[in-house]
Parts: sequence; structure tokens; C-alpha cells
Amino acid sequence: MAETVFTPSLEGMKHVKAENGVILTKPFLDVCKQILPVLDKFGAAMAIVKTDIGGNITEEVQNKTAKGSSSCTNGLLWLTRAMDFLVELFRNLLEHPDWTMSQACTDSYTKTLKKFHGWLASSSFTVAMKLAPNRDKFMEVISGTGDINADIEKFCTTFSPFLKENHNFLASVGLDDMKAS
Repeated sequence: MAETVFTPSLEGMKHVKAENGVILTKPFLDVCKQILPVLDKFGAAMAIVKTDIGGNITEEVQNKTAKGSSSCTNGLLWLTRAMDFLVELFRNLLEHPDWTMSQACTDSYTKTLKKFHGWLASSSFTVAMKLAPNRDKFMEVISGTGDINADIEKFCTTFSPFLKENHNFLASVGLDDMKAS
């Protein structure tokens, strides 16, 4: 069977919702975890985002409170935002084949994470983008034996509604617009 680095997460998304339509925490977190190998292909440029996703997954699983910087609600907030960034990045790679990886990342960051970050985090991101890999080599590495463009499109289309539900929940508890401390 033809596979790309997206294949495990695409398979996992089939199990994210219960029959009653509720997002199941563990399957959702598993899908987020399964996307981490894609970030490995970015090298040092995505170390911050990978740490954010990986750390928030661990935080979400281990904590049982919803207040404070190490709460699961805060973990869900930043995990959702990091995944928003990745979905936007993957969309940019599909929709703007003429953009460099740095352009695609910077545009995605501006649309998703920048408004929630302070000066230090924004500056760190700008520096990290200087380490972004060559776009063609990156696409080649993540393609595997499958149709990478089709898998990216399917990932973005299928995963975006889960993120929207998370944002709706976070807004309902007054956290969706919280900035980094």
C-alpha cells in the first residue's frame, strides 16, 4: 500500500469521534502525536512547534485540573494552536507551490500563532525560520510511496473540524483568546 508520513494520522482520525459525535481525547491526542514525525523532517526549524505539541500532549494526558499554566485546558489550548499552525502550513504548501518553506511557515505563523505570542516567542520563530529546509527536499522526504498532495489535502480537510470544535469549547470557557504568559 502506498504511504506518506500522513498515513498513520489519517487512519487515526477515523477513530477521533465517538458514535454520538463527541471528540475522544486519547484518539485526538494520538493523531496529534502521529503528526510529530512530519515535524522531524523540518529539522531544527520546527523544534519549537514539536516541543509545544509533544509537551502539550503529555500535559493533557497527565493533568486533571483546568487552571494554571500546566493545566490540561491550557495544554489543549496550545496544542490546538500548534495544530492550527501545521494545518495552515500544509495548506500553504498545497496552495502556493512557488513559495519557499520559509515563506509558507512565516505566513502560517502570522495567521495562527503570532497574535498569541510575545516578543521573545515571535523573535525565536523568526530565527528558527532561517533554518527551514528546502521545500522540494522536504516534500520529497515526506512523500514516501503515496500521493503526498492528496494526503495533505485529506489531513487538512479532516482535521480542521476537530480544531474548530476545540476552539468552540475553549471559547465557551473563556480561554480561546488567551495570550502566552
